[in-house]
Amino acid sequence: MPVASPEQRARFLDTGDDAFLPIIDPHHHFFDLSRNHHPWLSDHILTNFRYGDYTAIRRDFMPADYRRVAAGHLVVGSVLMEGEWDPRDPVGEMRWTTEVAAEHGAPDAAIGQIWLDREDAASVAAAYRDMPIVRSVRHKPAAVSREAHHAGFNAPGSMRDPKWREGYAKLAPAGLHFDLQTLWWHLDEAAELARDFPGTTIILNHSGLPSDRSAEALAAWQSALERLAKQPNVVAKISGIGVPGREWTLALQAPVIAGMISAFGVERCAFASNFPVDGLCAGFGTIFSVFKAATADRPPTERLALFHDNAARWYGLTQAAAGANP
Repeated sequence: MPVASPEQRARFLDTGDDAFLPIIDPHHHFFDLSRNHHPWLSDHILTNFRYGDYTAIRRDFMPADYRRVAAGHLVVGSVLMEGEWDPRDPVGEMRWTTEVAAEHGAPDAAIGQIWLDREDAASVAAAYRDMPIVRSVRHKPAAVSREAHHAGFNAPGSMRDPKWREGYAKLAPAGLHFDLQTLWWHLDEAAELARDFPGTTIILNHSGLPSDRSAEALAAWQSALERLAKQPNVVAKISGIGVPGREWTLALQAPVIAGMISAFGVERCAFASNFPVDGLCAGFGTIFSVFKAATADRPPTERLALFHDNAARWYGLTQAAAGANP
């Protein structure tokens, strides 16, 4: 079942009980390293990985593993994010995902890999248009450190690169959204992209990666979010907000959660696990327990939107038409 049943919805809305809060997790991964090639998991270690040592996730993580870690929360549907599969065959991961969904009943939708500045961008978008499970795509645009960034940043592979934008223009005709993972100081470039391509929904990943929790950095992050949120075709996932070396607590995460909802509003935010990657910072239960605690004072209707309804809408999940493109 990719979405909550009417009975599940009514039970939560009537009681407000966290145990009955239905969840659609719109950002997680599956890995089968014995069968599939993920260079960063199989071949080499990334020296600049944002959570540091990620040896613990260089292993298989499949639907049974996901259901085990998610036990204790009412996850009724999920969306798989591409897992940096071999870039020589971007569509291959979505073919495999389709097989996994048919065999295991998860995921309910998926976000495919694409390389917008490559010659195959149009053919990959066309292939995804004909794959019912694929609703969105991701290509992390070129980025630099905050110190190196400047207002006129325009590098090959960036959101201002004409070649990259040429590929991006293929998404709307294929009925695809764009999942954007970039550092928050690049969000003005994202706002330009949203403005120039209003027919494509941008789904900001990982809250713009606010890893620096100093007062100055959070204020600048908040300002960047608010400028991006002025574009009506942008929505955002609250996910991927772990900080290396710090415990995932309500005190740590509440400012980010509140800042995201303040910028985008309840109807344009959704909580996601980013598992197993965020498992390097906290357990699934801890992550969602903090999300729930941070929203405990909100009406049940708002919490249902944040944990379930918004993700269902973005990724086209319904009881009647599961697996159909939105």
